[in-house]
Amino acid sequence: MAKRQFQGYSAKSESVSLLSDFDIHLFKSGKHFRLFEKLGAHPISRDGKEGTYFAVWAPSAKQVSVIGNFNYWTAGQHRLLPRWDESGIWEGFFENIGKGEAYKYAITSPSDEYLEKADPFAFYAETAPKTASIVWDQAYQWQDDAYLQRRREQTGKPAPFSVYEVHLGSWRRNHADHNRSLSYRELIETLVPYVKDAGFTHVEFLPVMEHPFFGSWGYQVTGYFAPTSRYGEPADFMALVDAFHKEGIGVILDWVPSHFPGDAHGLFRFDGSHLYEHADPRQGYHPDWSSYIYNYGRNEVRSFLISNAIFWLDRFHIDGLRVDAVASMLYLDYSRQPGEWIPNRHGGNENLEAINFLKEMNIAVYGAFPDAITIAEESTAWPGVSRPTFMGGLGFGQKWMMGWMHDTLVYLKRDSIHRKYHQNDITFSVIYAFTENFMLSLSHDEVVHGKGSLLSRMPGDDWQKFANLRLLFAYMYVHPGTKLIFMGGEFGQYHEWNHDHALHWDLLGRDLNKGVFKLLQRLNGLYKQEQALYLHSFTAQGFEWIDYSDRENSVMAFRRLSDDPAQQLVVVINFTPVVRYDYRIGVPFGGEWNEIFNSDDLAYAGSGVLNGNKTAKDDGYHGQSHSLVLNLPPLAVSIFKHSSGR
Repeated sequence: MAKRQFQGYSAKSESVSLLSDFDIHLFKSGKHFRLFEKLGAHPISRDGKEGTYFAVWAPSAKQVSVIGNFNYWTAGQHRLLPRWDESGIWEGFFENIGKGEAYKYAITSPSDEYLEKADPFAFYAETAPKTASIVWDQAYQWQDDAYLQRRREQTGKPAPFSVYEVHLGSWRRNHADHNRSLSYRELIETLVPYVKDAGFTHVEFLPVMEHPFFGSWGYQVTGYFAPTSRYGEPADFMALVDAFHKEGIGVILDWVPSHFPGDAHGLFRFDGSHLYEHADPRQGYHPDWSSYIYNYGRNEVRSFLISNAIFWLDRFHIDGLRVDAVASMLYLDYSRQPGEWIPNRHGGNENLEAINFLKEMNIAVYGAFPDAITIAEESTAWPGVSRPTFMGGLGFGQKWMMGWMHDTLVYLKRDSIHRKYHQNDITFSVIYAFTENFMLSLSHDEVVHGKGSLLSRMPGDDWQKFANLRLLFAYMYVHPGTKLIFMGGEFGQYHEWNHDHALHWDLLGRDLNKGVFKLLQRLNGLYKQEQALYLHSFTAQGFEWIDYSDRENSVMAFRRLSDDPAQQLVVVINFTPVVRYDYRIGVPFGGEWNEIFNSDDLAYAGSGVLNGNKTAKDDGYHGQSHSLVLNLPPLAVSIFKHSSGR
């Protein structure tokens, strides 16, 4: 877009404001969490006049005007006026500018630099590579009252929580139409029934907020309040959320308050000053992503970010936010060498301002939406990430269990003959499993950048690879914690994820791949059916070892417990491709035990080594009062339940 200098005054700005003195007080003190109702572009009617009210925070600007097709993108024709209260907000109301008009803010910096900026609070934006904001409303007739009522009633109650992580632009593609991504409306017809059929309780979208570079997967955000226009209008995205809710499926969004890109139309040097970011690159520049870090100590920036979190939960009925790259926010020296960072006032490496921001964000979110959830992607041993703030924690509802993911994948990547030397890798997670409210995640990060797909990392021939993958998923579902699987893993995609191409859906025509999908269906069903798998997901009350010491055979067994002893489950896992005949396992009760799940079942393209129903012997074993003699299937998980609990 050509840069145009400010011209003579033309359109008169009416003295209309949506901001009260109290709004300004809250904004300046960092406590205004609904700024989306006040700042940005709002089509309104005043004294019978239809137009749009604009308000933007640009305290260092010399002049600000609105430019668009309505003034031939000429600066100075529709000038905003600075408020008298030193808030740094410029505002104005102009007739005959309505919904659908593309616009930007033309800003003169303190050094007379001319800038054209998209609206940080825009509800809609042009499709990349275009970069203008679009005047829009959020009209939509929601149909999810019953769902939201059930969500409120379930607040604080244990429930299964299995997540299907999706990149909307590459889940499926329309090959007949230039390989384009599906629209929000098309995803209603395809993605919603697929997730329902697979049995997941939630879907999680990689960031849907507007972003200029498709290859960033949405993690370089420029339009925090606008669902990307690549797939449709805001109401179309609302309809997609509504459709999931109709099927009882929750929707989680990836949210990125950790950094933002330096695109010319974005937040970087918004008014010619370092407004949203720290001025010192040792605090304000992110070396890993060549992006910029928010100044969390600035009150107005905290209001902006927390308002954004509230916005998605409020206006789009989102069920939760997965907060990206929390570790990078917590540590001042994250990914930095000595001399490249500034210690805090106590001389430490903790980012005190970011810590306070995260706590305040969680307090605000749960205060407004106690039935929502926040989930931290946090890869360090920071204590109390998912503990309440009044107990000294950060206040998140859950935290990704990165240690479990890493250790499990390293262990399963080993040839089975070597696993007996690394039994501790697969048992270690239980030592710290209850220190946080953990989510077991096999996310998009594990299938990119040359890591290969989950299937490709499994050892052995084709059959063993699939058996190991089935073992991985089954182990995930019997391990304490909630679950997350990235798209493509659920049917054993061979190649790592490529955002420019759809998943390889033709693989579902192969028995081995279809078997993995059927396994996930069964696991999701079992997860919902068996309370022992979710009732005490986050406490040791729900787990007890039977035996973890059989390194020679690479076998382990444990119990998943419920408040009702009859509902407990006995889990036995064989991490080798060798069938273990007449293998003895201790169990707490006599009588009949039913094998309710076996990942080696022929239905999942396994080898069919099943146990069926077994009668416990009176001989105690493994510290239990009785025992079962089993045939342990190869590379498989078997689950048993006492007949009294059926």
